[in-house]
Amino acid sequence: MKYRTEYDSLGKKKVFDTKYYGVQTRRAVENFKFSGIQMSKRPKFIRALAAIKQAAAMTNKELEVLEPEIADAIVQASQEIYGGQLLNQFPVDMIQGGAGTSANMNANEVIANRALEIMGHPKGSYQYVHPNNHVNLSQSTNDVYPTAAKIALIWMSDDLIPAIEELRDAFFAKAEEFKDVIKMGRTQLQDAVPMTMGQEFKAYGVTINEDIERLREVQTLCREINMGATAIGTGINTLPSYTELVCKYLSEITGLELSEAPDLVEATSDTGVYVTFSSVLKRFAVKLTKICNDLRLLSSGPQAGFNDINLPAVQPGSSIMPGKVNPVIPEVINQICFQIMGYDMTITLAAQAGQLQLNAFEPIMVYDLCESITLLRRACTTLREKCVTGITANVEHCEREVLRSSGLLTAFVPYIGYEEAAKISKQVLHSNKTVYELIQESDLLDKKDIETILSPKNMTSPHAKFSIVAKVRAKQEEAAE
Repeated sequence: MKYRTEYDSLGKKKVFDTKYYGVQTRRAVENFKFSGIQMSKRPKFIRALAAIKQAAAMTNKELEVLEPEIADAIVQASQEIYGGQLLNQFPVDMIQGGAGTSANMNANEVIANRALEIMGHPKGSYQYVHPNNHVNLSQSTNDVYPTAAKIALIWMSDDLIPAIEELRDAFFAKAEEFKDVIKMGRTQLQDAVPMTMGQEFKAYGVTINEDIERLREVQTLCREINMGATAIGTGINTLPSYTELVCKYLSEITGLELSEAPDLVEATSDTGVYVTFSSVLKRFAVKLTKICNDLRLLSSGPQAGFNDINLPAVQPGSSIMPGKVNPVIPEVINQICFQIMGYDMTITLAAQAGQLQLNAFEPIMVYDLCESITLLRRACTTLREKCVTGITANVEHCEREVLRSSGLLTAFVPYIGYEEAAKISKQVLHSNKTVYELIQESDLLDKKDIETILSPKNMTSPHAKFSIVAKVRAKQEEAAE
């Protein structure tokens, strides 16, 4: 393979002539070998960088600080990358030192060399199109990198939201399927009061839906950008109208309603948007963990556990116990959610570690956010496809457990009083009789009233029958006399 020799302030490096990146990218590849996640594996981030370079070139051309021929070549090269070309020319690890300088220079070098080709010059002929002097004109890593990150996060979360919506809808579908299945609700792992399994599964869908709204809210925060801030927010090396114009062009290119931050110095040093974004993802991960914990508990047993539901069997569960099937899908989702929570802590630490006019640790924050979104999207799809849609209810078992549980007595408290119900509760625990049988034996209620109170509708919604209360009180007063 042929090489070309490129130079930077540290000296020279050989670069394969087929590569569009240059010397600074080559150094970054040698220096940063950590995650194995190259920029090429985050195409939305690369597209965001390309959109910024295109918008900057268009702005610089309009402001007459960049020759039209060079500007047009940069625009065309950027458009090609935005369209998905040359993604394999971005080999820099997403975890990198330099506050994202390597990512920015990777984009500058690739666009410069592609622009040179468009203009009929060989790669590396930077006297015609230079990565810094032309492609990076009126820019700094410190406004390019965070702007690209925010745009990429919007696009990536646009892919996450449909996956969450589909999981939400899967729980709602199960809620409808299980709407007539009566079961015991539990608090602190103890029997509480009856409910329907439909109510239980609907609650999962509702809580998931809340975080869809939170994600849309944090997307709005990401639309505020610091383009034109350059190094620290003072706008050095730009013209007065540059910021407004580049923001307009970038909005047109991306289709997003982007706006200039009120204070560019603050916007350049602050990473609060990443903290907020991460907290939303963590919140969803916490909820998803709780749901998966519930699914594992509800399906536990089957003979010696709750056994309210059956999870789809997706693989054998043991190398030693024949026939054992484990809840592997909720288990793996749990682990993904634990990872998201860990990423959130990393982002918190990185955000508070910023100093003075810049936070040098944005790359780890961006890496963790991208990983979190990617993992959560896959988690939602896997949980829906391989678990939720195949859940079945053990209807007879659930009904039998309701009738056997002392928790059923809560339904009788408005009619026979708390103290009388507590007495019968003790009898339930120390006899083989059901609540139904013991209430009948108490002679406080007749059979018709007992069946009215124990109807699923009355037990799972506000339907106290105060006419029955009056009858019971009269009977209790008569007995007392």
